[in-house]
Amino acid sequence: MKFLQLNFIPRSADLGLLVLRLWIGASMAVLHGWGKLAGFSKMSPQFLDFMGIGKGPSLALTVFAELAGAAFIVVGLWTRLSALVLAFAMGVAFWVAHGGKLTGQGNGEMAFLYLGACAVLFLTGGGRYSADASLGAKG
Repeated sequence: MKFLQLNFIPRSADLGLLVLRLWIGASMAVLHGWGKLAGFSKMSPQFLDFMGIGKGPSLALTVFAELAGAAFIVVGLWTRLSALVLAFAMGVAFWVAHGGKLTGQGNGEMAFLYLGACAVLFLTGGGRYSADASLGAKG
């Protein structure tokens, strides 16, 4: 039964954080941020204006979070701050744009999952294999 615990596989929280950063950051940038940037002019008139600053500026802030924030997460630079910014964007997407729905038409399941991953990165930091670590950040 010890075999089922998979103790023969080395454990590394830092390697796990690296995989999480690469997976979440790259998928966010490529699948979400890049599409919003490429379709900015088409998307802008119908984008959510949740803070009353206008649809274009709201979209620009979202693109910044989903591209720059995601890129910083991939590299592990300012990981906690970048995760916080992206978590805020995903929280707005989940609760405001998708009405907090996890199932059904127009659900916010993806935003919810990204929000959870960002929460983990905010709490842990980028780990040993990050630019933050090489700059002397703890965690």
